[in-house]
Amino acid sequence: MRGAKSAKWVAGAIVIGLAATACGGGDDGGSGDGKGSAKAGGTFRMGITEPVAIDPYNAQESEGILVTDNLFTGLYEPTPDGKVVPALATSKTVSSDGKTWTFKIKPGTKFTNGEPVNAAAFIRGWNRVAQKKAASDVAYHMAGIAGFDDVQAGKSDSMSGLSAPDENTLQVKLSAPDFEFDIKTTHTVFSPVPKVAGDGKNKTYNATPIGNGPFKMQGSWQHNKSITLVRNDDYGLTKAHLDKVQIDILNSNNGVTLEYQGFESGQYDWARMPTPQQPTAKAKYEPQDEWIQEDTNGMNYLLPITDNGPMKNVKAREAVSYAIDRDLIIKGVFQGLMTKSTTILPPVFKDVYTKDLCASCVKQDKAKAKQLAAEGGLKPGTTIQLAYNTGAGHEEWIQAVQKQLEDVLGVKVKAEGKPFAELLADQQKQGASGLYRFAWGADYPTPDNYLFPLLDTASINKDDSGKVTGDNRSRYSNPAFDALVAKARATKDQPGRNALYKQAEKVAMDDMALIPLWNRTQLRLANTKKYDNLEMDFHEDPTLAEVSLK
Repeated sequence: MRGAKSAKWVAGAIVIGLAATACGGGDDGGSGDGKGSAKAGGTFRMGITEPVAIDPYNAQESEGILVTDNLFTGLYEPTPDGKVVPALATSKTVSSDGKTWTFKIKPGTKFTNGEPVNAAAFIRGWNRVAQKKAASDVAYHMAGIAGFDDVQAGKSDSMSGLSAPDENTLQVKLSAPDFEFDIKTTHTVFSPVPKVAGDGKNKTYNATPIGNGPFKMQGSWQHNKSITLVRNDDYGLTKAHLDKVQIDILNSNNGVTLEYQGFESGQYDWARMPTPQQPTAKAKYEPQDEWIQEDTNGMNYLLPITDNGPMKNVKAREAVSYAIDRDLIIKGVFQGLMTKSTTILPPVFKDVYTKDLCASCVKQDKAKAKQLAAEGGLKPGTTIQLAYNTGAGHEEWIQAVQKQLEDVLGVKVKAEGKPFAELLADQQKQGASGLYRFAWGADYPTPDNYLFPLLDTASINKDDSGKVTGDNRSRYSNPAFDALVAKARATKDQPGRNALYKQAEKVAMDDMALIPLWNRTQLRLANTKKYDNLEMDFHEDPTLAEVSLK
């Protein structure tokens, strides 16, 4: 997922529990620990910038996922520490060839409009995403399901691989083996939807999704103003404790600053903060137990457009990487609160992680940068766009990278700040070029969720106009890489998959498909004086479904 994403992990752990009791919950609004001791009530307040979407058909970045994840419940969900546990799935089976998955669904749950949540609701939701007319940016997560290509091409409205042997059994046939398909269903794109959802471009439903999660909408999404969630008292699992979640939509030019000011004034219960304010905020709020600092699975990169413009040549991309002094930026801009990245995959995948895989990331080398620039056609005076999203505290480090590239390579770097939705659209457009600020954290805990979405040819997914509708915004394409990812998916044992993941990462890193910058450390302010169980969830958002008043 683009932007801020994920949370504290059990490094390398991928654990799926299948006990039916894990799917159930108390109907008394209790804490979910069997004690029923959590206090209900309260309005939790926070700010975000405008989401791209809150409907599961296209929810994709941190802000949208925050809302969608609390409105909908799927088969499985990730815990804050990176495990995968059942939500509505009571069991799963997979065929010996890894191509047929069968899920049993908890009976008796419903959407907030009273419609049943059954196998048909899942099939409806998944087909709705895959349809060509939806033009979903996240549909590629379903690319392995049989019939997906026909639906994407407009030849069919439903994937042939989806069926319901009975009301509460979902069978999924894949076009190629994938022994981690169940893990992928934790993404909100795999949510069920009611009949009233219509197609992906149903504007009424886009603005007021009717879901089956711990919260429901109060009114509609007030674009650029607010989103309000209230507890779903008919939720089929453990009910939330909060009465309401009030989400203000802040100006994209200074959203992080407004979050921080809102926390300082008592307006917000959760906040990010501008990079220059982080040391001061830590000194003030850590002693009060209102400071959260987590090394997460998120990664920060420069995204080079590899099929057009000055970054088309791999040597030009290497030159950019060698020209950046990551250590200096971490010390000067981030005050030591980040760590340098030398890989595409994050260190939390410790069974796959290969330190210093990116040789050009280890230490700035001005001479080598200039040599590679000359060999890669990156001449002095060349203009390179460096685009980033405003309102999220990126200005300071972008300015540092801009200056280093100009000083070392003699190029002209045109730094352009845009609201996040505009930045994403700019990455997608036909003819995009240059460099973009880019961050990623896994939607589900497997290296596949870095390698396939960001770098597989299938994830470019251009439409008829040439617009990229997948997450491979760099347009990187290497058949050798694609083959390794496919082979990993078809490998039943985890050690075998890990070995293939490592090979695939090396191929992409040798091609400098992405330019690593630093690993992700997430910092938040949290109103723990008022609330219990207020932590950072897998998506680096507050654990709204578990939060309760003290």
